[in-house]
Amino acid sequence: MNSKERMMCAINGEKPDRMPVTVHQWQGYHLDTYMNGITPLEAFKKVGMDAAIQYFADMGQFWLVDADFAKFSTPDWKDEVAVINNDPENRINHHRIVTPGGDLSYKTAGNRKTTWITEYLIKRDEDLELIRKYMPVPILDKKPLEKVCNEVGDSGIVRGFVWGDQAGCWQHAACLTDINELIIKSMTDPGWVHRLLEILLEKKLDFVNSMKGAKFDLVETGGGSSSSTLVSPDLHNEFCLPYDRKMHDALHSLGFKITYHTCGGTYGIEEYIIENGADCSETLAPKSIGGNQEPWEVKEKVGNRISLIGGIDQYNILTDGPGEKIKNMVHTLFEKVGYDGGYICACSDHFFETPVEHIKIMAEAAKDCIY
Repeated sequence: MNSKERMMCAINGEKPDRMPVTVHQWQGYHLDTYMNGITPLEAFKKVGMDAAIQYFADMGQFWLVDADFAKFSTPDWKDEVAVINNDPENRINHHRIVTPGGDLSYKTAGNRKTTWITEYLIKRDEDLELIRKYMPVPILDKKPLEKVCNEVGDSGIVRGFVWGDQAGCWQHAACLTDINELIIKSMTDPGWVHRLLEILLEKKLDFVNSMKGAKFDLVETGGGSSSSTLVSPDLHNEFCLPYDRKMHDALHSLGFKITYHTCGGTYGIEEYIIENGADCSETLAPKSIGGNQEPWEVKEKVGNRISLIGGIDQYNILTDGPGEKIKNMVHTLFEKVGYDGGYICACSDHFFETPVEHIKIMAEAAKDCIY
């Protein structure tokens, strides 16, 4: 099998020739610092992994280090960015959003590795109406995507992403207002939270409609804010599941396969992830990296009802090593999670200071895992 066939076989819940192995969203910082600035596809080939190329289509997510915010400004949603500090290790941006109904604002800070919000967009109840009326939704441009798909070819898969700072509605909401405030609102004013989620769902469904005909092998939804390390299973059931299901139904109607990304814990929400209709669940974060159960405990609960992606602690195992420890964990994951197929061995999330040699060891160890 080639890498694309191997990955798709696992995504479909089947047994490929061997266990696929990849990483989630190769970070620019790591490519620049440790791999001489090569592309993600070149990096996958260099270390001998099955490629998973993430395609974001410049959708203006705040966390993209080189996001082009002006690209998505419109006359009714004008993003005026004040660059307070352009030092790559201490980036500070202040955003003023000008709309016909009034202004909004938010602030971000960041470094070469990531970006975070220091002031959230939603500050007043009436801000929801401004978002509903004026926040623009981009249309997926399929021409550059087709070029990426042709470049990747049989080397792996191309992953898509639903528009928004995060793909899921609840997760996107947690980028517009502080997650603590969102959780409190879900208990004190649930109608307000549902209104925000309904607004975001409508916009995301508009974007999904523009994805028709796109050649994504897998589309990522979800996000860490729905994990059971942040919200209770009851909150997930009320505020995540209904909106996830509607989005997934729309994606499935266009023929897409879906992976539900939950960086953090999944204890107590496994059945909701299955119920939302996703084809895969990632990231299987082990306890050592912030999860609340081990990857094989997830497997015991879900069986072969959903495919699984992830499981490798990218810091305490992959970055720290040593090599024998990395090999042992890959083999353990094959024996306890991937034994009957439907599994892609991968890092649970992003890594930044990981030795390239350790990634090669992970890739080689997976090649021992033959079905």
